[in-house]
Amino acid sequence: MLVDTHCHIHEADYSLDISDVLQRAQEAGAEKMICVGTSEKSSLEAIGFAEKYDHIYASIGVHPHDTKDGYDKLASMNSRKIIAVGEIGLDYFYTHSPREVQIAALKDQIELALARNLPVIFHVRDAFDDFWPILDSYSTKIHGVLHSFTDSHANMTNAVNRGLYIGVNGISTFTKDEKQQEMFASIPVDRLLLETDAPFLTPTPLRGKVNEPAYVRYVAEHHARIRGLSLDELAAKTSANAHALFAL
Repeated sequence: MLVDTHCHIHEADYSLDISDVLQRAQEAGAEKMICVGTSEKSSLEAIGFAEKYDHIYASIGVHPHDTKDGYDKLASMNSRKIIAVGEIGLDYFYTHSPREVQIAALKDQIELALARNLPVIFHVRDAFDDFWPILDSYSTKIHGVLHSFTDSHANMTNAVNRGLYIGVNGISTFTKDEKQQEMFASIPVDRLLLETDAPFLTPTPLRGKVNEPAYVRYVAEHHARIRGLSLDELAAKTSANAHALFAL
């Protein structure tokens, strides 16, 4: 069994037929998936979508790009299918929202996660110098995952030492950056989570197609291969990680 811990197939503009997507996911062994909110609207869509299916779950949050548009409504969102807060964080590669707004939103949404005893799905890009002090400022341990991680070996180690998981997706199958590939291969398997980020970041060998949860299998195959594990072994370990973090 595989778990796609991060996708956006719930959003209204997802271009593929959902019934076909879910059928292909089942055939590929992607038996569970988490639909991740990126805005207030997207978070509500994730909840509504997840409530239709026993094997699909929702995460609510506002992406750092969109924090300028507000996130106050998250606190009133309730559903048995909400299993995380995210994706939230800091993104300094782009400046769609001012840094000070991103930082305030990150702190407020971490507080929401702590109040609900939920793990956090983090999006951090070119912002770890600000992110680590914020994370370390909380006396309560924050459980979560660094989604779509492509940063340095040092920051991967920083995350693992803090008890965070590392989310990997199609980027790991097609990047030609040798340091990135070395970092991917060194992620401890007990801290590894698989994701697609569908419809984005389609893995090799399907580059150019719209991404979907079934393609998490290609991510799994890549990480099994670079670790010298069988697909079944890698799937079992990463699925156990997903169940442990998100209480699926």
